[in-house]
Amino acid sequence: MAFDPGMPVLVVDDMKQLGFADVDEANDGNAALGMMRETDDGLVISDWNMEPMTGFELLREIRADNHLSRTPFIMVTAESKTDNVVTAKKAGVNNYIVKPFNAATLKSKIDAVFSAAA
Repeated sequence: MAFDPGMPVLVVDDMKQLGFADVDEANDGNAALGMMRETDDGLVISDWNMEPMTGFELLREIRADNHLSRTPFIMVTAESKTDNVVTAKKAGVNNYIVKPFNAATLKSKIDAVFSAAA
């Protein structure tokens, strides 16, 4: 089968398994930011490496927006560089996950974010 960028793609995730009933998806940081300004999301889980707006840029935009700034944010990345973790923490990320990870790891990170907020 040849690669066809127009083919339908199924995205499968564990968010429902973790108990979330309302999960939105965005293809990049720009789309996510637009969606967040129209909804009242309670948590953002974002990949760092995206184009045209990276997850890190999305984090900075969210933290700079008075309406969105308190939204919990978990950054996901394939890079485990200490500098990236420190940079994300300084920018206000609530937690950080390095790929690959499983549903149990994601759940523990989410639990940690909301335990710290309580």
